[in-house]
Amino acid sequence: MQKNKKFNDNFNITGKNIKKIRKENKITQEELCARMQVMGYQISRSDISKLENGKKFIADFEVFGFATALKVSILDLFQNIAN
Repeated sequence: MQKNKKFNDNFNITGKNIKKIRKENKITQEELCARMQVMGYQISRSDISKLENGKKFIADFEVFGFATALKVSILDLFQNIAN
């Protein structure tokens, strides 16, 4: 199996925006975790922390789930990713 590659030393490019949007909407990691779990995603609060800090890979279907849980467009999760 091929090792995951990194972008700017991160395993994902959407984590920072997930965190930013979550905080702007005053949603805790626990609340976001619960929203994801209700939709059928197997994710823990610890996983969300790792995703937000770029320490965990995120699958495309999880990006869709986070956009749905945060009530934003998928494109919002990809804004300003060069930083």
